[in-house]
Amino acid sequence: MIERRPFADLGGANHGWLDAKHHFSFAGYYDPARMGWGPIRVWNDDTIEPGTGFPPHGHADMEIITYVRDGAITHQDSLGNIGRTEAGDVQVMSAGSGVRHSEYNREPGTTRIFQIWIEPNGRGEAPSWGAKPFPKGDRSGRFVTLASGFANDADALPIRTNARVLGATLKAGETTDYPLEPGHHAYLVPASGTIEINGVRIDARDGAAVSDETSLRVTAIEDAEIVLVDAA
Repeated sequence: MIERRPFADLGGANHGWLDAKHHFSFAGYYDPARMGWGPIRVWNDDTIEPGTGFPPHGHADMEIITYVRDGAITHQDSLGNIGRTEAGDVQVMSAGSGVRHSEYNREPGTTRIFQIWIEPNGRGEAPSWGAKPFPKGDRSGRFVTLASGFANDADALPIRTNARVLGATLKAGETTDYPLEPGHHAYLVPASGTIEINGVRIDARDGAAVSDETSLRVTAIEDAEIVLVDAA
């Protein structure tokens, strides 16, 4: 089953400096039917104005993946980590027993990110942070694993959950397939472009909640940049 969740129907709020859309219940948006998808708890589509951002705040026991779509985000945390993650690249923060962090747009233009939270396998582990570039050319025509909780995904950023975060870029008319294990929950969002998943049309920034499918056949109607989470 593939349930399309149109971008126009998402919850959210415009705070001036931040225009946030929520695929699942978050902050002031509450929908009991959309509390998450399997272990995926949050998928926020955030537009951050220049010179603004999220001031220091705390998290615990959550895997937080930031996929930068446009611009860049500058991270700083209570572990002493400082880093700047550019468009197309990914950062991961395992909040573990607790960490405080800030995320700011220090760029002259707008920054757009997907912020994805996945529940971890365990609780109370030491917090950590990491970031890595993932050139879009390396994802041309296929899904590439960006973050993973599985040991055989050695080139991906590590997360402490039985899930993968993947990215693909497809030219109009291109098709790629992705297998799904029984019982897995998948959630897919095109950062840009229009696609079809197993014949279901998904426009840019729509969500596609996938269950009870053995594979995904993704075809680009327009040039598309796609982010997929595959969670056990």
